[in-house]
Amino acid sequence: GDLSVRAIVLDPGEGERLAVGPTAAVYKAAGEDTEGRLAVAEVTLAPGFPGPVLHRHREMDDVFFVLEGTVRFRLGADQRDLGPGGFVLVPPGVAHTFSNPHAEPARMLNLFAPAGLEGYLREVMARGVVDPAEMARLASTYDFEPAE
Repeated sequence: GDLSVRAIVLDPGEGERLAVGPTAAVYKAAGEDTEGRLAVAEVTLAPGFPGPVLHRHREMDDVFFVLEGTVRFRLGADQRDLGPGGFVLVPPGVAHTFSNPHAEPARMLNLFAPAGLEGYLREVMARGVVDPAEMARLASTYDFEPAE
């Protein structure tokens, strides 16, 4: 068979973990695993997590599926709190963000295609908390554009 194509099978909790305090992303698949087509992360949001700045992607579809707790999503001027089973697909060009203003942690699956944004998250996490100007500079090298 073709050894360049390989399935990924992980036990619960396995994957590349990127964390700042109690907020974490565990990558189940990243661009290097999928030839850049797709990345999949299990994301845990700490209570009170403010989320990224409102932003858009030029090429990437950003998909969220809430597993536990309640996540607040903002798409343009619209805002909704979604619980377990809640689903959001953000197409390219649509300004969006997410947060957890609630008292309990939340968990969601985040898929994005094409892959690549995980590189930005790796850089941010590797540096720990960086200032907004530095984050914006890093983001500009990936498919992430602040929207306000």
